[in-house]
Amino acid sequence: MSVDKEFIIPFEGLKVGKHPYSYKITDSFFEDLEYSLIKQGEISVEMVLEKKETMMTADIQMDGFVWSTCDRCTEPMKADIQFEHSLVFKFGEEISEDENLVMVSPNEFKLNMAPHFYELITVELPNKIIHDEGDCNEEMLDLLDKYSGPDNDEDDDIDPRWKALKNLN
Repeated sequence: MSVDKEFIIPFEGLKVGKHPYSYKITDSFFEDLEYSLIKQGEISVEMVLEKKETMMTADIQMDGFVWSTCDRCTEPMKADIQFEHSLVFKFGEEISEDENLVMVSPNEFKLNMAPHFYELITVELPNKIIHDEGDCNEEMLDLLDKYSGPDNDEDDDIDPRWKALKNLN
């Protein structure tokens, strides 16, 4: 993953205490990530990294948007991103099962925040991204209706084996 030096924090020289950071995530951030599903966006990141003797905590706030495609009509649309999240960076060699705990090797002296930011953004996106009612491309919706086939709501069209399963409740 090729990232700008802007997202790398050399924590070795930081004093114990809180350290504020501000980042601007733009299209170039997503372009630099080799396997990014997101291609465009603009997100402001405010982060407070608190260094302690044996660990660090990062309180992260993100606010902005990414461009995506509507899952219904395939037209481009903005998906809003606005959330707060905390990560804990602990020094050690073991592997963590906790998604909020990141293990940092004792030999490491810097944090690369780019993959953490990208992961938080992608997790924050809804499973289904669709326009508000009435905003979708009507032409595409008409094509979907035309080629999606008839509605199978009638009980007559249901296989008798499935009809019997419906009566189990």
